[in-house]
Amino acid sequence: MFIIGNLLHAIAVVLDIILTFYMWVVIIAALISWVNPDPYNPIVRFLYAATEPVLRPIRRKLPMTGIDFSPLIVIAIIYFIKYFVIASLNDLAMRMH
Repeated sequence: MFIIGNLLHAIAVVLDIILTFYMWVVIIAALISWVNPDPYNPIVRFLYAATEPVLRPIRRKLPMTGIDFSPLIVIAIIYFIKYFVIASLNDLAMRMH
């Protein structure tokens, strides 16, 4: 049973790392959008390619205002997943030890 607990713990750790990395990608993309970046820059292209599929559906559901709140909503969802799903996986893993 401890093997399944270790597997769940490993999944939780990897998921936490991935979500933290993606949160920083969203933050950097939001900051870059303030300065009118070069759209042909490979870093800018990566940031938009990585974030737009997630941000676009949220933007469509938000009312049109002068401020784009979609990165904040994505970050809030990431924190929810980190504190609910990952914490639950860690607790479940610890109970299996």
